[in-house]
Amino acid sequence: MAPEANPMVFTREQARRIDGAAMEHYGIPGIVLMENASRGLALQALRMLGWPDIRPEAHVLILCGGGNNGGDGLAAARHLHNAGIGLTIVLTHDLGSYKGDAEINLNIVRMMNLNIVEAADDPLAALVHEPPCDLIIDGLLGTGLASPVRPPLDKVIAWVNEQDTPVLAIDIPSGLDCDSGEPLGCAVRATATVTFVGVKRGFLTASARPYLGDVTVTDIGVPRELIEQLGQAMPR
Repeated sequence: MAPEANPMVFTREQARRIDGAAMEHYGIPGIVLMENASRGLALQALRMLGWPDIRPEAHVLILCGGGNNGGDGLAAARHLHNAGIGLTIVLTHDLGSYKGDAEINLNIVRMMNLNIVEAADDPLAALVHEPPCDLIIDGLLGTGLASPVRPPLDKVIAWVNEQDTPVLAIDIPSGLDCDSGEPLGCAVRATATVTFVGVKRGFLTASARPYLGDVTVTDIGVPRELIEQLGQAMPR
């Protein structure tokens, strides 16, 4: 894991509660939290691409599920585009599945005319025809997953793991159980993971290590008091 200053540890339920508490008790809009998350994500993506010496033809493939992880990926796409990075966004859900803050970012990237592939019917078929890229960003599934990965995303995860391309996971590698660190049928084997607010409890287990890669904890603007209230101290 990357050396972070005293990161806190969060279970699935605590990770769910902290965003809600930040919005309800501190009045921080969810879109602000997503924007902060996406900026940290984009920064790590640029590092993995070799910033500041990125090849002009560098290309990023962003896999966006229908939840907030997909929304984080859509928001990060804006920042990467503004940094001059070529990219393809693959949507694994119908357009109508993107709600709230994720829908806002989807609408923005559509207005920016970024390269979007709508692949809800058969995402694997869309990926098979994608040209080679320099980085895959995994925004398929998040910390809320508590049951085995269902088709067709299980096949998408298998495809990701077959590639030689570095993979950056958003918050948690898709398919990894937040609390146990065990794959839920299958899980993305990431090169690096940008996780938000604090470390997820499952990250501390030996079973999670083959999937996480290098872990960086990114601040998304949640008040420290709330983090300390809901999180747990890192075991020594």
